[in-house]
Amino acid sequence: MSLEFVSLETIQFIANQYGYLAIFLGIAFENAGIPIPGETVTLVGGFLAGSGELTYWYVLGCAIMGAIFGDSCGYWIGKYGGWPLMLKLGRTFQIKETKLIDIKNQFRKNAAKAVFFGRFVTLLRIFAGPLAGIAQMPYWKFLLCNFAGATIWAFVIVSLSFFVGQVVPLEKLVSWVAQFGVVALIVVVAWILIPIWLKSLRKDNQNTAL
Repeated sequence: MSLEFVSLETIQFIANQYGYLAIFLGIAFENAGIPIPGETVTLVGGFLAGSGELTYWYVLGCAIMGAIFGDSCGYWIGKYGGWPLMLKLGRTFQIKETKLIDIKNQFRKNAAKAVFFGRFVTLLRIFAGPLAGIAQMPYWKFLLCNFAGATIWAFVIVSLSFFVGQVVPLEKLVSWVAQFGVVALIVVVAWILIPIWLKSLRKDNQNTAL
């Protein structure tokens, strides 16, 4: 997820200046719940590897380790402080606690899939770790899904920019990946909210019938 006030040119400059450290920290901070363009930093890292300025395997390793470390930090933040914060936000935006509990339970049922596939989804990549902690997903299970998802995600993103970045402008490649992430987000939101809406609708119908 790229923030509009961080230009691609700035990200390229940072990646050129700090190399592998920028890739590790970029995706680590994003996965810990801080909305910085970690995915774009990783794409730029793969692009620089393709042009010979960085080494492919080091970029891949930094992306994997950064993703695992960041998501683990997000998990522990969510586990010990996430639910009270969510309740506070719910009160601020007038969302009933029962609705938040429904969302929490829905996420818990699909936590493993969310952590694994969330890498490819805008926003979910940022919040999957904290949400898994809030849902009290066992850490060993989270770590397994986190490792598998991070490895596949990093391989796809780094390889994509390493190979395709040599024939497609980097700006266009970043735009394509971002658009895919947004579409995936819409699908995930519908997948979570539609069952909750249908459940609420059934309750309303039952109450009306009584």
